[in-house]
Amino acid sequence: MRMYVKFDFNALCKKVLDEKLKEQGVKYRLLDFGEVEFYETFTKEQHNKFKKNLEDYGIEIIESQKNALVQKIKDTIVELVFSEEIIPVKASIYISEKLKHSYGYLSNLFSEVTFTSIENFIILQKIEYAKELIIGNKQNLTEIAHRLNYSSVAHLSTQFKNTTGITPSQFFKIIERRRKVQSLATF
Repeated sequence: MRMYVKFDFNALCKKVLDEKLKEQGVKYRLLDFGEVEFYETFTKEQHNKFKKNLEDYGIEIIESQKNALVQKIKDTIVELVFSEEIIPVKASIYISEKLKHSYGYLSNLFSEVTFTSIENFIILQKIEYAKELIIGNKQNLTEIAHRLNYSSVAHLSTQFKNTTGITPSQFFKIIERRRKVQSLATF
């Protein structure tokens, strides 16, 4: 038997962060985008222990301001793409308003640190979400294209194929075949 689960990585990370900070016994407040505000001094020893505890969960402490801002950009994009509601604003406007920096500055910084563009990162996130929606089998391609703010199914299909090498329809057929094989294997 198999079970499929959906993760809310932000909620999961906040929960782990909260639990590990409570173990440290320091006074703190969790802010947006994985930021923590401490109300007391964090010793080097506490910092190293906390860092090690987080690494066990695949969470790392970001040391540089540039990397922290790039992570905020990524978190904002994930929030935008995976949002339950459709946000009727261009991604560039949403990102710059949310992070209170010009889009040009954020775009240049992102490219400098990640060696890819914000636009490419958005496309990758949209395609990952499209795959999740296709696997979930609750929406057709028209609904998925609308949900991800594509102008048409053709636009979604083109970006999907450029990113994955196959069309959304081919991806759906592969998923269906896997489900049939798995259901036959359970008998």
